[in-house]
Amino acid sequence: MRAIAVDAMGSDTAPLPEVEGAIQAAQAGHAEVLLVGPQDLLHRELTKRGAKDLRIEVVHASEAVTMEDEAAKAFRRKRDSSIRVAARLVRDGKADGLISAGNTGAVMTTAKILLGTLEGVDRPALAQVFPSSQNGKASVLLDVGANVDCKPLHMQQFAVMGEIYYRVIFGADKPRVGLLSNGSESHKGNEVTREALGRLNELSLNFIGNVEGRDLFNGRVDVIVADGFIGNVALKISEGIVDTFSVLLKEALSSTLSSKLGYLLSRRAFNRLKKRLDYSEYGGAPLLGVKGVCIICHGGSNANAIKNAIRVAAEFSEGRVNEKIERELALASLSKN
Repeated sequence: MRAIAVDAMGSDTAPLPEVEGAIQAAQAGHAEVLLVGPQDLLHRELTKRGAKDLRIEVVHASEAVTMEDEAAKAFRRKRDSSIRVAARLVRDGKADGLISAGNTGAVMTTAKILLGTLEGVDRPALAQVFPSSQNGKASVLLDVGANVDCKPLHMQQFAVMGEIYYRVIFGADKPRVGLLSNGSESHKGNEVTREALGRLNELSLNFIGNVEGRDLFNGRVDVIVADGFIGNVALKISEGIVDTFSVLLKEALSSTLSSKLGYLLSRRAFNRLKKRLDYSEYGGAPLLGVKGVCIICHGGSNANAIKNAIRVAAEFSEGRVNEKIERELALASLSKN
């Protein structure tokens, strides 16, 4: 069973979601959990929930990185932070991966410095899962914020990493890969996108060319490549749309007696829709390209998100994603020589 280190002090309401998510993951047999944070606090919360015989170990960390902390300063000054201790567990081989719902910049900085990057990777990338209109399908967008400015070479590496990640996590044989642009035609896009298009065409991937923003959700493509600036904007717009849709739907369903009755009759369908749109079902965003496994969760993550992040981290490790990334990047490099 894989061991996953969980930064217990990262989320907005830490450590409650982390503790409850760790319990759920341990109960489901997803992984052995190393819960990192103030040991007295964590033991107390675990005892409250009767988590005595589960495969959960508490690892003490006396400090926590806040959302207000500057990433570089936090790394230098808070040497016993829960994020840093969790990363050390992975670096030292005591854990197979780490997850955190804390300060994204601090998590990325810590992972890149302590764990290092894979051979052939210049820039690690954050990959985010999006629900698709195709039932049971999903798409992955990367980068969604790790790198604001990217070169075409970086986007080529993103494509390789994203394609391998999709194959392992979703079990697809030949995921369709697309490049996010302002049109599907090959002449569309800015200078970086047009050059990246040529580089992606050189890879032995199932590359379908340029795709547009709507293709994030319609099932036309499985892996979508973008620079971190565009990817993060797309992510935040999508989150806003889901939140707005949920509010408007709730208002519409409670506005009249007939709509309330309609909701009661269709409740199962609405619950299925809600689950498909729920970010917590996907756990978090993996930081692809670093050694070990690093999953970054939303600050507002609930216990279900933490549980699923632990599951994804274990699957990532079991699938030997990093070994495959290094091998594919080496082959891509050889093909260019």
